[in-house]
Amino acid sequence: MRGFLVSSIVTACAAALTLPFLATSYGAAPSPAPGVRGSKGHAPAAPRAVPGSTRSVPLIPLAAGGRARAFGGGPAPEQGLLEREVKPFSLVGIVWDDASAELRGLAQVRTRAVANGDWSKWQDVQTHDDDRPDLDSAEGRGGRLRGSTAPLWVGASDAIQVRVRPEAVADRTPEGRALPAGMRLELVDPGEDPVRTRAAAPPDTEEEIATSAANAPLVPLGATEIPAAGKTASVADIAATGAGRGGGHRADDPEFPMDPDDASVPRVSEYGDPVDATYPGDLDDVDNPMADTGRYAGPRPRIVTRVGWGADESLREKGFSYTNTVRAAFVHHSASGNRYTCAQSASVIRSIYRYHVVSSGWRDLGYNFLIDKCGKIYEGRAGGVARAVMGAHTLGFNTNSMGIAVLGTFDKSSPPTAAVSAVGALTAWKLGLFGANPRGTTTLVSGGGNLFKKGTSVKLKVISGHRDGYATECPGDRLYSRLGTARSTAARLQGR
Repeated sequence: MRGFLVSSIVTACAAALTLPFLATSYGAAPSPAPGVRGSKGHAPAAPRAVPGSTRSVPLIPLAAGGRARAFGGGPAPEQGLLEREVKPFSLVGIVWDDASAELRGLAQVRTRAVANGDWSKWQDVQTHDDDRPDLDSAEGRGGRLRGSTAPLWVGASDAIQVRVRPEAVADRTPEGRALPAGMRLELVDPGEDPVRTRAAAPPDTEEEIATSAANAPLVPLGATEIPAAGKTASVADIAATGAGRGGGHRADDPEFPMDPDDASVPRVSEYGDPVDATYPGDLDDVDNPMADTGRYAGPRPRIVTRVGWGADESLREKGFSYTNTVRAAFVHHSASGNRYTCAQSASVIRSIYRYHVVSSGWRDLGYNFLIDKCGKIYEGRAGGVARAVMGAHTLGFNTNSMGIAVLGTFDKSSPPTAAVSAVGALTAWKLGLFGANPRGTTTLVSGGGNLFKKGTSVKLKVISGHRDGYATECPGDRLYSRLGTARSTAARLQGR
């Protein structure tokens, strides 16, 4: 991950938001305090109101029964927070200092609803967040990553209680395993939806313009959604993939202009290595490998852009990161719970985005796409929906793949039919742009994980669940069992 420069204006704004009881408080303009990302070479801009905030609270040792315990006197078997009133938030998670350390144990929260003042029951927070960057990638080597749980959507709340209990181990001390060092609670407020705050505001910062321009020529600058297109019309989207050119260019490099059709511009991979600069060419040429891609291009589904869901582009790292192609799609559940309405989907996504970037130290939102329970599709990581954008979704297999997260938790709850159908529609289009057969298999090289060693060539289904590449419960048994339906839908839409 490249470094960052933060202006004095930004630092002053963030400092003004800090609350007495919080370790850090992050508003629209982040400071270089723990949990905040800036942008390399980002010039100071005029102040602009952007909704949302992230606040961090260190966890403290707790005695039996949940009472606060003084520091000293040996390790505490439990850490957390007593009941505490806080500024309103809607999503919570727990992070710690070492990204390679695991939180083995039970993490639970209970929250007080703003609407009626009622306290919720204790809710489990998924302690293993396996959707993350590869540790040896440029994103992972930057030293910014933190360990983190999955985020949990709790809805508008103004008070919280937390407890984290380590896993009991027979041959260890009665306190069990040691909890990761530096654990702290992250409270995320997604802010107001863009329809109420900046409904028709065109992009006006460098990051906003670059993010929106990456979706050219599919839509004009500032579009809030990419419209659906029929199978024939979507063949033209192949020109926007950057296929054969490393999936695109590095937008943070001024030597590479934002012209997706300029085949003369040299392209580089995510690691800065030159890649094949061959343009897809004539799709009717049977000797051209892209000809088969055009034949099986699927219809393009409607996609809400980052402008549409209200992404604060000042949070993410400047520039985009690409791989050479898209050979596979990994399906996830967000593990953020099912207690959201479709009208809240944009808020959930903004919250996950803040949690990934501000709290966990990632360069951007980890998933390439997100789908809500009503089947609406959202653009995830910036760089262009048609391009081979490097995500942070499946540890060990982020290269030459894409990650799709269905908002919700599907271990015991069944995913809505609309969401499964949307997975099929999205993969039919995106995989079709790169010639991948949704019913087929492909081979990816593992970057290292708990299921396959680094360098292992692994044969995977083109549409796989997260658990196929990493030992995890994701995407939940109920969603995983529906992937066959998604594959059939995608293949049918491609005309196979």
